[in-house]
Amino acid sequence: MPLALLALAVSAFGIGTTEFVMMGLLPNVADDLGTSVPTAGYLVSAYAIGVVLGAPLLTGLGSRVPRKRMLLLLMALFTVGNLASALAPDFGWLIAGRFLAGLPHGAFFGVGAVVAARLVTEGRQARAVATMFLGLTVANIVGVPAATLLGQHLGWRATFLVVAAIGLAAMAALTRLVPHIPVEAHQDVRRELRALGNRQVILGLLTAVFGFAGVFAVYSYLSAMTTKAMGFGESSVTLVLALFGIGMTLGALAAGPLTDRALRPTLYGSLGALAVILVVFPFTVHVQWAALVMVVLLGGVGFMTTTPLQMLVMNKAKDAPTLASASNHSAFNLANAGGAWLGGVAIAAGWGWTSPALVGAVPAVIGLAIAATAGYLDRDPSKASRVVAGASPLTEPRPAPSSPSGTHSTPSGTHSSPSGV
Repeated sequence: MPLALLALAVSAFGIGTTEFVMMGLLPNVADDLGTSVPTAGYLVSAYAIGVVLGAPLLTGLGSRVPRKRMLLLLMALFTVGNLASALAPDFGWLIAGRFLAGLPHGAFFGVGAVVAARLVTEGRQARAVATMFLGLTVANIVGVPAATLLGQHLGWRATFLVVAAIGLAAMAALTRLVPHIPVEAHQDVRRELRALGNRQVILGLLTAVFGFAGVFAVYSYLSAMTTKAMGFGESSVTLVLALFGIGMTLGALAAGPLTDRALRPTLYGSLGALAVILVVFPFTVHVQWAALVMVVLLGGVGFMTTTPLQMLVMNKAKDAPTLASASNHSAFNLANAGGAWLGGVAIAAGWGWTSPALVGAVPAVIGLAIAATAGYLDRDPSKASRVVAGASPLTEPRPAPSSPSGTHSTPSGTHSSPSGV
């Protein structure tokens, strides 16, 4: 794998840390700013809404900006947003800071996924995208638990200052390792928007919105569940968050080769397993060892859906891979916001701290139904719309062999896999 993927993974590590650390800090922020935990959950939603709005907006505005420069600009905005969060004087300003930090998230992963896929040969695109996402998952093993521990001892503001420093380090890595990648000559925002009207792209985005909501219905309140339902002390919150991160990483590692081999079966299997785990979770959470196992499984199957969905929308929107990829992150963060809201409603209604898992199973089943419908509609061989993770929809020239990453790639075209989907 080229070294440029390391720079993308470092950036993803910073983004993943700031996105998910709020789940671990909700009780601390609520106490410090004089609000309730469900109300503090709006900080999760504020970041997610920033992603939803920023992904198409910033991707469109930067459609003619060279890829490397665009990545640097987005990471700079990310750093400013985290500094604003650290310096926020009250809850309202913290909401604004979280929104600002979320704006570049989807656009960064949209551009980053296209760059990652172009750095490798055919048949390895899903692995390359999954490698970038490893930074996101590793953040939940190291970044989120460490940042949560830091916030518990030095205050939540210190956490966001450290994340801002990670943003600066990521910018340095991008500058050093990512080669220059020009924008393709036919790049056109209107053309990309038209490509997003593809029925399979729309169904893929809807699958992400519903299928992933169940994960965040639980994860948004996992720190509170740890102490109030599982029976652990506050010092164990970082361990539970790290276990969720381990599950995420294992899921991401498995998703790459599985998606390259069989995209839709990987998606169906992960969504089906997610629904089952969400239903079982409340019945095992009071047995501590079983609860920890379920946390790992939830992270694993939940994040196994990300790579196949990312590759699906990129391949289906052949004329809009960047905007489609960014829009996919908008969809995931609609799931983030919706899941956090859904879980908060269940807790506020007095249904118990484990109720977000049961209510989260409903959108997971809906997501599976949408994915199955999309697969059925995509079976007609007369329609040139088969999805193969290994096929590259990207027609831009690859970086020159003399790039810092040392990658020697050849242009790739779209092809069909014997295994199909």
